[in-house]
Amino acid sequence: MIRLFYSLGSCSLASHIALEEAGAEYEAVRIDVRQKANLTPEYLALNPKGRVPALATDQGVLTENLAILAWIAQVFPAAKLAPTDPWGFAQAQAFNGYLASTVHVAHAHRHRGYRWADEESSFEDMRRKVPQTVGACFQLIEDELFKGPYVLGGAFSICDAYLFTLADWLEGDGVDPKQFPRVHEHRERIRARPAVTRVLAAEAA
Repeated sequence: MIRLFYSLGSCSLASHIALEEAGAEYEAVRIDVRQKANLTPEYLALNPKGRVPALATDQGVLTENLAILAWIAQVFPAAKLAPTDPWGFAQAQAFNGYLASTVHVAHAHRHRGYRWADEESSFEDMRRKVPQTVGACFQLIEDELFKGPYVLGGAFSICDAYLFTLADWLEGDGVDPKQFPRVHEHRERIRARPAVTRVLAAEAA
């Protein structure tokens, strides 16, 4: 049995959506990071990084959305969640890599400045910068990276699950999503998908 370890409001939502879209049999295990459940000896034995998502499989534990999403797409090929040709798959990885290494990091400066600095004044400076840096990331996605109607073109993929997850943080980051009409329309369309609806309801329960 596949087990997904996730937390509310986190990037693990992308992997949760991908599992549901794939029709996988899995168990979703909530980790309360506010209560530091991600730092317990039990969880650290599973994932020494102390973060989510983590995916326990028969082969071992996978961490990082980029890897988990790729694994799900390849293990459940009938769901057609990623291109199968090398160039197309590389394009999917390039997009998701940008979300993981740039967009998510820009967002994290709002409430995790302690990863990069020690002074409270530095944290405040980082928070003020977030609307600008996150906005610039989504402007690039809107103008250059988003093919439409889905991220890679005509079909839903793991990239759409990941983009939806991060785009849903825009308001909290002080960015008006309506600045990016294509991304905003995409976000609301993905939200209405049956699998996404089920996941959002399950996480809210």
